[in-house]
Amino acid sequence: MAWNEPGNKGNDPWGNKGGNDKGPPDLDDVFRNLTKRFGGKGNGGSGFSMGTLAIVAGIALAVWGFSGFYTIKEAEQGVVLRFGEHVGEVGPGLHWKATFVDSVLPVDVSTVRSIPASGSMLTADENMVVVELDVQYKVKDAYQYLFSAVDANSSLREATDSALRYVIGHSKMNDILTTGRAKVRDDTRAEIERIIAPYNLGLQIEDVNFLPARPPEEVKDAFDDAISAQEDEHTYIRQAEAYQLEIEPKARGQVERIKQDARAYKERVIQDAEGAVAKFNKLLPEYKQAPEVTRDRLYIDAMQQVFSDTNKVLIDAKNNGNLMYLPLDKLMSQEGKPKPKTEQEPEQQVDAVSSQRNTNSSSFNGRMSREERMRQGRE
Repeated sequence: MAWNEPGNKGNDPWGNKGGNDKGPPDLDDVFRNLTKRFGGKGNGGSGFSMGTLAIVAGIALAVWGFSGFYTIKEAEQGVVLRFGEHVGEVGPGLHWKATFVDSVLPVDVSTVRSIPASGSMLTADENMVVVELDVQYKVKDAYQYLFSAVDANSSLREATDSALRYVIGHSKMNDILTTGRAKVRDDTRAEIERIIAPYNLGLQIEDVNFLPARPPEEVKDAFDDAISAQEDEHTYIRQAEAYQLEIEPKARGQVERIKQDARAYKERVIQDAEGAVAKFNKLLPEYKQAPEVTRDRLYIDAMQQVFSDTNKVLIDAKNNGNLMYLPLDKLMSQEGKPKPKTEQEPEQQVDAVSSQRNTNSSSFNGRMSREERMRQGRE
């Protein structure tokens, strides 16, 4: 009740009796009364003791201390802020922070995340193509990821769209749909990394998956035919390469055999020629001694070689009469019925001529020796 209400017996708020004009109250009395009311029992009132306050304060301190423990998961990294200022990072495990002073923001730095990008885009040769791209990334720096941009994921998505449109705009449609897909993927990744590098988003690009592009539905059939033709081209090229691998070793082997035969033939011809030269060198002294006899002998040997494989008819040229002869060669051919002679190879002909010359030479040498003996006897 108010101090001046009925029933208060005229007491003022400081416990003085009303009606006595004693001046302002003493401050010491005021503080003493307050202490009695809130620090102990007095005038019938009750309050908290100093021990109770200490217990309450201890309990509050314990609760504050235990509330500071926190756990960072295995795949996360914690960013520690003290009164909003970055003071460091903590790894996985149990940690403690000062509640109401420090705060920790956990960030997943191990999980690989994905951002898709797609749309209809204009190529360098002024064609429309529908492309789809999937960028896989993870957080490399937790602090940069949280504070370098308002939303690092959105920034990466915008950079991906920009990079993809730039690369598609500088590529031809045929390359995008067929053989140039790998180059488009690599160029897009390089362009994304170039765009986000100045912003320090704390992100690392793990992979870029360039999904199969497709033309607009209006021209899809024509492009399918073109792709089928290119596949046929590759098939024919592979078949031609297989045939080349099969036939080339055979041709090389045949060429090598021909070369070996040619070298062997060359050596034989040279040897035969050297033998003929040696024979004529031996005949040279005899020719110098008896030129006419040597010429006649050589002529007879040559004619013998020429007529050895021909049919012979003997005619008496002086008397203009025919000479009866016995055709032994025809009779022998009818009895034995030999096969028709085929053209001999050059090396075989050379061998035959060389052999015949050697035989004739030996015969001629023998005859010459007898003629010389006869001539010497006559002399």
